[in-house]
Amino acid sequence: MSAPARAEHAAALRRFKPYPAYKDSGVEWLGEIPAHWEPRRLKTSAAVQLSNVDKKSVEGQESVRLCNYTDVYYHERISADLEFMVATATSEQARRFALCKGDVLITKDSESWTDIAVPAVVVEDLPGVLCGYHLAHIRPTHVCHGPFLARAFSAVGPRDQFQVAANGITRFGLGGDAIATGMFAMPPEPEQRAIATFLDRETARIDALVAKKERLIALLQEQRTALITRAVTKGLDPTVPMKDSGVGWLGEIPTHWEVKPLKRLFANLDRRRIPLSGEERATMAKDYPYYGASGIIDHVEDYLFDEPLILVAEDGANLYSRSTPLAFVSTGKYWVNNHAHILRPVDGNVEYWAHVLASIVFDPWITGSAQPKLTGEGLGSIPLPVPPALEQTTILAKCNRRSSELRSLIAKVRDAIDRLKELRAALISAAVTGKIDVREEAA
Repeated sequence: MSAPARAEHAAALRRFKPYPAYKDSGVEWLGEIPAHWEPRRLKTSAAVQLSNVDKKSVEGQESVRLCNYTDVYYHERISADLEFMVATATSEQARRFALCKGDVLITKDSESWTDIAVPAVVVEDLPGVLCGYHLAHIRPTHVCHGPFLARAFSAVGPRDQFQVAANGITRFGLGGDAIATGMFAMPPEPEQRAIATFLDRETARIDALVAKKERLIALLQEQRTALITRAVTKGLDPTVPMKDSGVGWLGEIPTHWEVKPLKRLFANLDRRRIPLSGEERATMAKDYPYYGASGIIDHVEDYLFDEPLILVAEDGANLYSRSTPLAFVSTGKYWVNNHAHILRPVDGNVEYWAHVLASIVFDPWITGSAQPKLTGEGLGSIPLPVPPALEQTTILAKCNRRSSELRSLIAKVRDAIDRLKELRAALISAAVTGKIDVREEAA
């Protein structure tokens, strides 16, 4: 976190008063806590058990639904609104790992230590839903309020102790004893409820602001896409005479433009691409980008290309969903596998033609639904609008200038989102470790 961001968060937290009196917690990383709070190990406030309910269905077992790793990782609150996986469990598992209101679930293993002990709280009784594999099931006693405990797990300090305790090299895991002996600063249970209520309200406000800014980013990105598409398919002069292009998705184009099939405008370099298996790549030095259908997927020790070229997705669900660009420019030294077509413009600027290809509606040339594919033959037959070379240069300059302005705006909005998220985390940490007194705020 930058110094300005820390100063901004400190200023935001100063509107909350500290507790009247503090004491040494006896825990180095926790420091001082309010005088009436107690440092407690989790096992004194809750029962901890690691789930052994697997996703596989076994004949003769009870039919259940599982709350799994991704349900917890992506949701702070576990409710009946989520779509749970169908599986089976023994009667003993169904009894032990049933989810009740106030239970806390945390991720207990992951490929990254930073994803250890990510929490979620169960907000209602969920009959027939069990805590699934890769999770720890924590049931608070009468001295512990589940929503408060879930917030405490996500706070700097309490969270860090579990990430440090996780063992592993390529995959990290957290044992039951490490969870049970984790240390928390615990106020009286009624105060835990007040803090949880306060945090629910304040984080909802921050989340609403973040959502509003994310919608703004989406609108700015749509504006950029629309501007580029309009420029490369209609030109920059709205008064120029137009003609029917004869291409359904393209519509009218300026009368002085041409329409040509892609194969006349590009050299196809697909024959030079070479796929490498995951096993092969695993032993290589990570020196050069390794491209697939949606961009860089790995790095390898050698390269096939050393020039700016356009890559176009050949297969995959993204051909329809377009969650990532279907056409993009690759530069420098790099390797390409057999899931991306490789195009070199015969004439004109690589970046300009990448904009044109990114504006295409590819659907008529895609075959298959379960396994969508854009063949080299299909790609080569796609008709493209072709303005004069000088006009291409003018269009590209205008697109780049406006794109730069929009990217700058988007960057500022993203920075604001990052600061809001950092403020959210700082507020949670300050409240659950007793750095701020929010009892009156929660009233």
